[in-house]
Amino acid sequence: MGLRINGDIFIISEYSHVKPGKGSAFVRIKLKNIKTKQVLERTFKTADKLDDVPLEERKLQNLYKSGDSFHFMDYSTYEEMIVPESVIGDDVKFLQDDLEVTGTIYNDDVLRIILPFFIKAEIVQTDPGLKGDSSKAGYKPATIDAGATIQVPLFVNIGDFVKVDTRTGTYVERVKK
Repeated sequence: MGLRINGDIFIISEYSHVKPGKGSAFVRIKLKNIKTKQVLERTFKTADKLDDVPLEERKLQNLYKSGDSFHFMDYSTYEEMIVPESVIGDDVKFLQDDLEVTGTIYNDDVLRIILPFFIKAEIVQTDPGLKGDSSKAGYKPATIDAGATIQVPLFVNIGDFVKVDTRTGTYVERVKK
C-alpha cells in the first residue's frame, strides 16, 4: 500500500503507534517518495483520513534496453512493459539482461524497480592478477557485465564470476559459472 500526499506517491518504510499519557494516540510514519527517493517523517492523528494508493508488486524480467528505456516482461501476464531509465535510477548499473526484478506498479505504470539483493556478475574489465595475490593483499577496480565498477580482491581476473551486493555495490565472493 502507498499513500498519496500532495500529489506524490509514498511508501511507508517505518511506523510506530504512540499512546501518550495525556491526549489522544497518534501514528509516526517514515515515508519514502517513490520517484525522488526523498524520505519524510510525518505524524498523523488516529482520526486523520489518508489517501491510500493500491500498489501492486509483480515479478518482471529484464529483456533489453532500447534508447533511454528498458523493456521488461511481466511474469504474470507475459506482457511487455517499457520502463524509462529515470525510474530505475542508479540501480541501472546492476541491471543485467534476463535479470528477475520486482516492479511496483500503479495503474499499469511501473513506479520503481527493486533489484534482488545479490547478483552473479562476470568481470569484463580489470587489471590482471599476479601470482601470489591473495584475498588479504588489497582491492582493485573491476567492471562487471552490467556496467558497474566495483572493488574486487587482487586475485579476481577478467572472465571470473562474482557475487555482488546490489544494495551497497560491493563484492561479496567469487562464484562458479
